Amino acid sequence: MKDTIRLKGITWGHSRGYTPLVACAQRYEELHPEVSVTWTKRTLQEFADYPIEKLVHDYDLLIIDHPWAGCAAATQCVLPLDEYLPAAYLADQARHTAGPSHQSYHYGGHQWALAIDAATPVASYRQDLMERHGAEPPADWDAVIRLAEKGRVAAPGIPIDLLMNFYMFCLAQGRAPFANEDEVTDTATGTAALQMMQTLWSRLNKQMFQYNPVAVAERMTASDDFWYCPFAYGYSNYARRGYARHRLQYADLVKAGENKLCSTLGGTGLAVSAFSAHRQEAVQFAQWAVSPEVQATLYMEHGGQPGHRLAWESEDANHLTGGYFRHTLPALQRAYVRPRYNGYLHFQDHAGNHVQHYLQHGGSEAAVLNGLNGLYRQSLRPQHV
Repeated sequence: MKDTIRLKGITWGHSRGYTPLVACAQRYEELHPEVSVTWTKRTLQEFADYPIEKLVHDYDLLIIDHPWAGCAAATQCVLPLDEYLPAAYLADQARHTAGPSHQSYHYGGHQWALAIDAATPVASYRQDLMERHGAEPPADWDAVIRLAEKGRVAAPGIPIDLLMNFYMFCLAQGRAPFANEDEVTDTATGTAALQMMQTLWSRLNKQMFQYNPVAVAERMTASDDFWYCPFAYGYSNYARRGYARHRLQYADLVKAGENKLCSTLGGTGLAVSAFSAHRQEAVQFAQWAVSPEVQATLYMEHGGQPGHRLAWESEDANHLTGGYFRHTLPALQRAYVRPRYNGYLHFQDHAGNHVQHYLQHGGSEAAVLNGLNGLYRQSLRPQHV
């Protein structure tokens, strides 16, 4: 009898990121008794902070964030999957991507991960509370502010989420950030974006500066304090019956001016370590787990938020989640893809602190933008980071 091939994977420690992978690993071992896949989880903060280029020496399979693609291309520490997977398979993934998820892991001519999970900030609310108080979810930015003045709005306020929202509010001014290598955005755009953010966060409970999207969803489902969140990375788990004390209803983003807001793409990709002793088996597991059939059934049914669009369009998926996938897909389709150059993550790790300090303590928009621009220029020289 052949020895069992043991693959180790590393993911993030929320039900959305862990449970579906464990379910996939269990079923895969039943189908392929010669292969065992074990998943280790880390916190969301560890997911953001710990360098993946170190993890590749300990794990065969890695859940990554798309801004890491430039580092992957520079270091070659994960496999270019286009050299290992059939062209027809990758073409299907590209054709049926949920938003720009699949393309976000393509960098420097290679595919560094498969989009196993898709997300972008979307709106969420307590339908029961809205009905109880004769209220309606806001349809535009002014209505969000009016509801915030009543103390009923929650929104994540930790640095990384504020930075992602800063990009969104730059886009709301008609300018995409990172258009050149001199500044994150021009002064007029950046100033207007920060002032829009201040209009909201000055009206929110100060506890929000300690909340990430999961903490907001947990608070909204465990208590009746907050009725509405205008934008936080969506978690279909909280739209499922029995997951939390109360269900959340999810919706597209509101209008700001003539157009709906465009939020910043999140989600995760499944990559294979270049140092794996079992490359072929790891690639085969990844190919199976991100296949249309598994994404729309086993993965989704166990709390996953698939990267394959057919799962988002599935009647079963939408019945299970109160329409989560159908209602939020438009926001995902227009989501903004962050920069992915090698060195960007240095900027992302530190820039949100400037935005948070401004929203908490006030100060000059020019000082915030100067801080962001300094970090940006530094990040373009990764050898000095």
